Amino acid sequence: MEYSYPLSTDWTTEEMVDVVRFFEVVEMAYEKGVKREIVMARYKRFKEVVPSQAEEKTICRDFEQASTYVPFRVVKLAKELADGQIVKMK
Repeated sequence: MEYSYPLSTDWTTEEMVDVVRFFEVVEMAYEKGVKREIVMARYKRFKEVVPSQAEEKTICRDFEQASTYVPFRVVKLAKELADGQIVKMK
């Protein structure tokens, strides 16, 4: 991984860690797969840190440009699956 995560200096250290953990789960979904519940739990926490939809889109777009991984697609697939299923991007 040769990119940095989009973070805000307005966030606390704990919030930054939680946002990074969400992006890590997005990476896992593309690289090897991850349980739906983990994706949804980390996305829920991400939304607590980034409640604004406009800010979410900006941060996720920045992450996508840096990594080529699309958080929106991962969350969309996770919402379509049932608990216990694996989110694995193709």
